[in-house]
Amino acid sequence: MLWFHDGVDLTPVTDAIRQIWDAATTPVPAPEQAVVLAAGLVALAVVVVGPVWRTARHVITIAHEAAHGLVATLTGRRLDGIRLHSDTSGLTISAGRPRGFGMVATTFAGYVGPGLVGLGAAWLLRAGYAVGLLWLLVALLALLLLKIRNWFGLWSVLVAGAGLVLVSWFLPAEWQSAVAYAVTWFLLLGAVKPVIELHAQRARGPRRATRQSDADQLARLTGLPGLFWVFVFFLVTAGALVLGASWIVGPIEF
Repeated sequence: MLWFHDGVDLTPVTDAIRQIWDAATTPVPAPEQAVVLAAGLVALAVVVVGPVWRTARHVITIAHEAAHGLVATLTGRRLDGIRLHSDTSGLTISAGRPRGFGMVATTFAGYVGPGLVGLGAAWLLRAGYAVGLLWLLVALLALLLLKIRNWFGLWSVLVAGAGLVLVSWFLPAEWQSAVAYAVTWFLLLGAVKPVIELHAQRARGPRRATRQSDADQLARLTGLPGLFWVFVFFLVTAGALVLGASWIVGPIEF
């Protein structure tokens, strides 16, 4: 079928959309267990090797700030914008009541966000939607672009999205699946490390940057100590890692 709009042939576009949809919604067999474990080892190396982690951590920051933004929107706050910085920090600005459930939930979402995204990704992999996961991440990054308010943030999201598009469009299916598993492992493993880093920063003393952390903001909002919130962050991210790992190393379910 040919599609035209104002004399322009849209058939290539509709064909591409149909191809993406078919690829994203068609379950694929899980890769060999060795590939799954190798993807996990690669992700672990990225997390533990300092110079590599300092670059890869931007991906965790994207998920962190996106989680703030999503929960702010879901709880009725107005999301004004998201900024991502070159030092791997970020800032999500929302408007609404300065206290209450919406503010608490929005503040809490950041550190647990990457792990929960990784858990959702593991669920999709368990169901066989490795390619669908990649395209879903592309769509989420495209939506995130609408709320980015600085050039570095725009560049970071575009690079991440472009990389996923290249993998999803050009690589063979087995490589797409391997990348999907590596990304999922990285989200699960990478979610835990910032929580450990936060605890180490707070243990070194009350610096201004530390006092502005999500844990200390939650302490002011709820009256519960910041250390309690760091512990909750760790429980959620570590729990997501354990559960997600148990899903993606097990047999695929169709």
